[in-house]
Amino acid sequence: MKNFVSDYLKEHESYFKEVSAYIFNHPETRFEEYDSARFLADECERQGFTVKRNVADIETAFTASYGTEGPEIAFLGEFDALSGLSQKPGETSYQPMEPDIGHGCGHNLLGTGAFAAACAAKAYLEENGLPGRVTFYGCPGEEGGSGKTFMVREGVFDDVDAALTWHPSPVNAIMDLSTLANYQVYFRFRGKSAHAANTPHLGRSALDAVELMNVGANYLREHIVPEARMHYAVTNTGGISPNVVQANAEVLYLIRAPRVDQVGEIYQRLIKVAKGAAMMTETEVEIDFDKGCSNYVSNRHLESMLHKNLTEAGPGEPAQDEKDFARKLWNTLSESEQQNYLAPLSGFGYTGDGEEYAGKYLADSISPYEAREGVLAGSTDVADVSWVAPTAQLTAATASLGTSVHTWQMTTQGLSDFANRGMMRAASAMAMTGIQLFESEEDLHQAKSEFEQFRKKNDYKNPIPADVQPSRLDEK
Repeated sequence: MKNFVSDYLKEHESYFKEVSAYIFNHPETRFEEYDSARFLADECERQGFTVKRNVADIETAFTASYGTEGPEIAFLGEFDALSGLSQKPGETSYQPMEPDIGHGCGHNLLGTGAFAAACAAKAYLEENGLPGRVTFYGCPGEEGGSGKTFMVREGVFDDVDAALTWHPSPVNAIMDLSTLANYQVYFRFRGKSAHAANTPHLGRSALDAVELMNVGANYLREHIVPEARMHYAVTNTGGISPNVVQANAEVLYLIRAPRVDQVGEIYQRLIKVAKGAAMMTETEVEIDFDKGCSNYVSNRHLESMLHKNLTEAGPGEPAQDEKDFARKLWNTLSESEQQNYLAPLSGFGYTGDGEEYAGKYLADSISPYEAREGVLAGSTDVADVSWVAPTAQLTAATASLGTSVHTWQMTTQGLSDFANRGMMRAASAMAMTGIQLFESEEDLHQAKSEFEQFRKKNDYKNPIPADVQPSRLDEK
């Protein structure tokens, strides 16, 4: 099995590089991934999958399936980019391009790697005449959109027996930590315009309301669980004329905590803060729930399988020119970023003390798997899939040590040979794990039994209200 997967991926490596490059060169933000989704869905059809588009009434969501009998193993792919992170690839200085959208989280690699794994697993079933259902899930809007959470709400993953995915990073490891659940909510204030000098007493400032709400939220921070986070962005200041009392203003909040119920409690308190700000300014407030996601549930048996197969795939050896490039990128980091480069790696599953990376700028090893307890200080909509099916995810080194996701440094490495090898390493580990689940009833039983035992003690409620629909950035 290992040799088959290795040979298949090596034979088709150039093809998958081209797929990744297309997505990289057509960056699109949440639920606007029209080119990327169409391209990936078309490629799935060319590879013999049966494609269903417009899944869950989301234009850029799709499924690509092979097989009609046996367990269904899902490979989760993402392909959305981020605004403000455009970057000319292969450069060691900040060189943004237009439009200002880029793959600063490596989703061109993520989606392609999951697609490659699905193709390899499908080819193995075909070659050996084995039953099984391979499904590649084209999942849009992970960045700020919680596309999978909407898909879970609509029952898209209800028949999945196990789900596998991965994420690009600077290390090779198993992502074994829980994540922060979140809500994202708009607060829109409406007041009354007036001449700011002649008749200010006749106006009611929506911008004042936004500012007062933010002050109140900042005081609230002391009185919520310490692991919680509240981020906000003022998305409408009411105009650029200081001589006009601003009649409309808007602020977007992202509330995070280790559990969904904690997020909900903070949200209800934040609503009171918003209403208080409206009362103080004699304005009105409209609350628009944008999206949410749950905390991630680990499946230890699947993780141990993934780790074994990641180890089988091997860490690879960086070339000298790749090491030189990584060193130059390291020098673009601040002193604080360099001193604290290990901290974010722990969230990706790295369990070492950095000793093996001394004097190095690229990971050339695989972190041991320890099945840790704890919470990654970040969020993912993979979490909601993990509440409805056994799920595991790995990370593979596609970027230099010290690289943070959501940075231009991440974007600039998105087409590198080092990144592509990491993508194929992830594809190999996921494909081999998927095949094992097809061939071993015992492994699949253990993963599902662990999942079922957890769910017996923990109820699931989708965090997105039934009347909330996915929205593009330009629709808000």
